[in-house]
Amino acid sequence: MTTPERRKPIDSAALRDGLTAEQRQAVETLEHFGWALRFVRRPLFRDPIPVLFDRSGERYVVLQPDGSLDESQTLKIRP
Repeated sequence: MTTPERRKPIDSAALRDGLTAEQRQAVETLEHFGWALRFVRRPLFRDPIPVLFDRSGERYVVLQPDGSLDESQTLKIRP
């Protein structure tokens, strides 16, 4: 038995809300190179964690609050 898809389409403007200026600038730069902002984790009482994927969808990076990239692949992501 399959369950219906509950995820909603991505609203890119809503994803950018709450990001620092450095993170927004880094997202814009990475989008020029084919990366896409897929989701932003928003843990309570902590900074948002934006996650971008490459064109193929196989690699991802996490943006730090200062706009730097974290490619350590330690984030647990569901398929």
